[in-house]
Amino acid sequence: MHALQDSVLLYPVYALLFADAGLTTGEISSLFAIWSVVSFLCEIPAGALADLWSRKRLYALGEVISAAGWAVWLIRPDYAGFAAGFVLWGLGGAFASGSLEALVYDRLGDGTAYTRLMGRARMVGLLAMLAATLLAGPAFQAGGYLLVGVISIATVTAGGLLALLLPEKPLGGTDDTTAGDTDEAGGYLAVLRAGLRSVTGSARVLRVLAVAMAVPGFSALDEYLPLLAREMGAPTPAVPLLFALTALAMAAGSGLAGRLAPDSPRPLVGALALAAVLLAVGSPVPHPAGMVPVSAAFGLLQFAMVHTEARLQNAITGPARATALSVAGFGAEVVALILYAAFGLPVALPLLCALMAVPLLLTALLSVQP
Repeated sequence: MHALQDSVLLYPVYALLFADAGLTTGEISSLFAIWSVVSFLCEIPAGALADLWSRKRLYALGEVISAAGWAVWLIRPDYAGFAAGFVLWGLGGAFASGSLEALVYDRLGDGTAYTRLMGRARMVGLLAMLAATLLAGPAFQAGGYLLVGVISIATVTAGGLLALLLPEKPLGGTDDTTAGDTDEAGGYLAVLRAGLRSVTGSARVLRVLAVAMAVPGFSALDEYLPLLAREMGAPTPAVPLLFALTALAMAAGSGLAGRLAPDSPRPLVGALALAAVLLAVGSPVPHPAGMVPVSAAFGLLQFAMVHTEARLQNAITGPARATALSVAGFGAEVVALILYAAFGLPVALPLLCALMAVPLLLTALLSVQP
């Protein structure tokens, strides 16, 4: 399922689609901001809905809605169409965010086992992304953005429908049914309050939550990687190949995360600090070779994301797990929105990417305490 979720040929080229439609970097950043605003407004309410209704069904619905957003891009490739597509993608992403993760953790009930399984699953997904990235160039040459978009819509829709086959434990039970009705859950507002309490109950949990918000938020930087590769001098057909290098590094980071238990914060701290250094070193390089350290930084960031999520899962108590995870997703969208605003400034893109090393280092420091 992760393979279908990540087999999106649009990922390495959709920023180029916007640029080729005549949008400026500032306008592209505003689209990313729209995406984030919709996502974080819907994130926590969607998490509570997943706990109250059905995690697998909400995940499936989210994937279908995201695919519909990309269809809008193909139908109307201008700023208004792109903005409408991002609204749908933001809503779909909020529905899917945390739903699958909560479902998996409830089945496993252990942070180490969860890290191992999700590390492998995301490695498979990232390898699928790598394959899709390698196919994006030939697909673009054969059918342009239309063919790339149609294939992306089909694969993500299939992944969403496949989720409906997963077993799901209802609230307070073990049968493969929906996640419980309103009476069992105590009502929508009760589920929402329970999820919020589970991540605000202590200073330690709040610190884990803050890191779990920040680290995925930095992944918003990958939206600018195609533009960064072009700034480094890479021609458009070569951009997907450089993006493939990043996907390979992220797959390696995810696989490594599954081999190390999340009990100690030291691997997480080291990964974030080294990622900051590599990003600062690679981004200003005026040659496509600069994507090598940048890609390595994203591999380490992927390692950090798996570990931060597992540490947060371990800290959550109570039945409203998807709601609690959605709080972290909300925070990640806020961080992403701040990054998008920063990238709308009239500063060279390579310099902005290099400056992101500073907040990464601060997050590493915040992760030091167990």
